[in-house]
This record gives sequence, structure tokens and C-alpha cells, in this order.
Amino acid sequence: MKKDILNSIEHIEIYPIISLLIFVIFFVGMFIWVITTDKKYINYMKDMPFSDKPEKNSGYEKV
Repeated sequence: MKKDILNSIEHIEIYPIISLLIFVIFFVGMFIWVITTDKKYINYMKDMPFSDKPEKNSGYEKV
């Protein structure tokens, strides 16, 4: 039954290709972002949970 329903939909073969492209583009984009991100920003975010109070003079904090 499922096979008949899916066969009746026109151009359904494009949906797996589109979902794979979205998946690959997202993870390639995240990989590029991780590689190109400023190391000071990474260290700031890494130390953020351990600080008692936020630093007001940091360029990364939005107050």
C-alpha cells in the first residue's frame, strides 16, 4: 500500500536528494564556521560557565 501511494506522487525521487543536500550543506557550513572562528571567541565561550560574573569590556558579550 505504501509503495502504491509513493509511486503515485510525481517527482518524489527528488526529495531524498534535497534532504541529503541540506544535510551535507549544513555540516560543511558548520565545519567551515568552526575552522574560521576566532580562537579568542572560542576561549571566551569555553571559560564562560566558570566565571562568576560577566566581563563588561569583552567585545563578544551582548548586554
